[in-house]
Amino acid sequence: MTAPVPLLRVDHLGIDLHRRREEPRTLVRDASFALAPGEALGLVGESGSGKSLTSRSVIRLLPRGARPRGTVAFDGQDIHALRGDRLTRYLAHDAAMIFQNPRAHINPVRTLGDFLTEPLLCHHGLNRAEAEERLVPLLAEIGIPDGRRRLGQYPHQLSGGLLQRMMIASALVTEPRLLLADEPTTALDVTTQEDVMAILDEQRHDRHLALLFVTHDLELATAVCDRIAVMYAGTIVEQRPAAALHFGRRHPYTAGLLAARPGLGEPGARLPVIPGRPAAAFESPEGCPFAPRCAFAEDRCRAERPELRPDSDGAVACHRADELAGDLDRTREEA
Repeated sequence: MTAPVPLLRVDHLGIDLHRRREEPRTLVRDASFALAPGEALGLVGESGSGKSLTSRSVIRLLPRGARPRGTVAFDGQDIHALRGDRLTRYLAHDAAMIFQNPRAHINPVRTLGDFLTEPLLCHHGLNRAEAEERLVPLLAEIGIPDGRRRLGQYPHQLSGGLLQRMMIASALVTEPRLLLADEPTTALDVTTQEDVMAILDEQRHDRHLALLFVTHDLELATAVCDRIAVMYAGTIVEQRPAAALHFGRRHPYTAGLLAARPGLGEPGARLPVIPGRPAAAFESPEGCPFAPRCAFAEDRCRAERPELRPDSDGAVACHRADELAGDLDRTREEA
């Protein structure tokens, strides 16, 4: 069977932060992945791993002084080379992003109708009445009844869950082909989180969207994504189908994350932890970035950085991946 043609391809993405009177700092060192239409990829890792910056580079939303390296290609075109009308079309039509905290991205003194209709008025040539006619059915589709009344409300009048649904509506109203979701459920309670993710998953299937889902919640990512990319210190260390990750993971960091998940074990038992603290890309050593925290590290691991190498159903960046399967299985069983 022929593999689907990627809509988004990221090859050896690096991001360096340049500040005056400071040495450049590497924030993302080497990220490579591909995403096909209708597919969901979960980008997972601890805080500071570079996953949010990686997703933001896809829509060129990097902080001042951040310079990307490598290639981010959408439909075969390098997005960092886009200019003029083609760039406007990409940002206003082809790609959209759902941010972590909707209250930080919606103007509190403007109505939600102002916020939601703006892209339709500015980039799609609709007037306000036409834009609202398009929005009301969309709001109903994602679980917001009485949409016309909601458009006249202000952000402070809505709960966190409803406001995040408004963020989803703002992303979907332009009918994008690529949807980026940067930890969209972090600020929500568990029940609301489940509702929001169900909406995203349903819309992804109905609209045949490519979804890049950024999260620190490995359990959530495996539940809603087709594939998982695990990121550490600005580098993707493992990629695998979500269904195969638990029993097929081959990197010690992935095994540590899986073992540290809360479960239904003995009451009062301590959760396993990964020793040490997460490292940023600019702090990582010359060899494997995970070596200082890895119980299986050897001299080669500390001296030589492993490349992300394809295997039977994914890819892994670990010198000892082939010989550690039994040890990682014991790690899971002990957890």
